[in-house]
Amino acid sequence: MKNPNLKWVYLIALSIIWGSSFILIKKSLLGLTAYQLGALRSVLTGIILLSFGFYTIKDIPKDKWKWIALSGFIASLIPAFFFAIAETEIDSAVASILNSLVPLNTILLGLAFFKITTTAKQVFGVVIGFVGTALLILSGANINPDQNYIYAGFVIASTFMYATNVNIIKRHLQDVRPLAIATGNYVVIIIPALILLYITDFFEAKTFQKQFFYDSLIYVTILSVFGTAIAKVLFNKLVQLSTPVFASSVTYLMPTVALFWGWLDGESFSLIQVLGAVLILLGVYISNKYKP
Repeated sequence: MKNPNLKWVYLIALSIIWGSSFILIKKSLLGLTAYQLGALRSVLTGIILLSFGFYTIKDIPKDKWKWIALSGFIASLIPAFFFAIAETEIDSAVASILNSLVPLNTILLGLAFFKITTTAKQVFGVVIGFVGTALLILSGANINPDQNYIYAGFVIASTFMYATNVNIIKRHLQDVRPLAIATGNYVVIIIPALILLYITDFFEAKTFQKQFFYDSLIYVTILSVFGTAIAKVLFNKLVQLSTPVFASSVTYLMPTVALFWGWLDGESFSLIQVLGAVLILLGVYISNKYKP
């Protein structure tokens, strides 16, 4: 019999790992361009997953590969670039806050395209969390008026892709092992990522001579190992253990972690943002306090 509390262990672990990813992206950008970071992150993660999970590839049914491929592009390759580009203009904490739109988009896409049912309590919980997210965004905009919020569109676009991916896993990849899904994703995208890395002039001598380049390599390696490779396996397992909305609610907890790291790094923080974080946590609780 499955432990019903296990999903909460995965949720908290992912919140800490992914909540820390935004500051790692920010630090990686000190010595890398956004495009180099996105490509290098994907390549390193692919190497890690293929090293440990290649044996699982044979277990993926042939008819599932189209979903594995789609999942790889929309939940791994493209967002790796989009978040790096976004954080060239907006704070790491703000990027995490905007990422909290994932649960709302998960419900909308699940209802519209995947025929996945959602309860009234889940919707209400997501709305409460969304109000908290709005408070965080408005407060951040007031504190940092010099930031270019057009770049926030890259994060918002990523939330739609993440939401689509959650529904794909729940609807089409429920019976595929989490490690196999993650490894299969990178079997598909590692070659495009390598090509993109080459195009960004990463292998040119001038890149290696940049200030902070080697510091950035350390940050992006940590990001690839924990924030992508390990986290993807944990997340795929979480989706299979719970519901799409519960799994995507990890994005409600991540801003709390990200705001803490941002505060340590000198990013602005306010009491309104604390209130928003409290509402977010309340939304997570309400959206998951129901009997299936």
